[in-house]
Amino acid sequence: MRLSTMRTRLTYAALAAVLVSASTARVARAQEGGIEVGATAPRAAVFTRDGTPTDLGDFVGKTPVVLEFWATWCPLCKQLEPAMAAVREQYKGRVRFVSVGVPNNQTPEKQAAFAAERHLGGEFVFDRDSKAVAAYKVPHTSYVVVLDRAGKVVYTGVGGEQDVAAAVGKAFEMKGEMNDRRR
Repeated sequence: MRLSTMRTRLTYAALAAVLVSASTARVARAQEGGIEVGATAPRAAVFTRDGTPTDLGDFVGKTPVVLEFWATWCPLCKQLEPAMAAVREQYKGRVRFVSVGVPNNQTPEKQAAFAAERHLGGEFVFDRDSKAVAAYKVPHTSYVVVLDRAGKVVYTGVGGEQDVAAAVGKAFEMKGEMNDRRR
């Protein structure tokens, strides 16, 4: 086989590998779902623990916001609890933490009792009509969305092993603010 033919075949093989890799990455990203990073946080009707209607958009504006879509039966949410607690303590007063209870086999009362029993902090709302789930294109419970203070999505993720501290740090980096982790 001539050297030029062999180079051509190697070039085509390398190009094919790159295209397959890029195609696979696109498919994986599409399967993960969720609101796009860079999008503006949508408004979505939810309810406070006492049943008062509110909107997720009302939480946006003064500080970064962390939204966690969760349920009492979610093992990944339980796995994520220590990281969320540590980040709530680290960013106390500088970031708003909102737990959005999904309605699947849940009630606001069940979630309130669970949160009290486990000493979960932050603010809690219940997505009775799944409007927030739809607006944020939530793929699964344990879905975390971090918004900067302007309401832009800077991070999304699913699972019990998310680096929530690094995700929240992105909300400060996006505005060029210093992220002082010593506080």
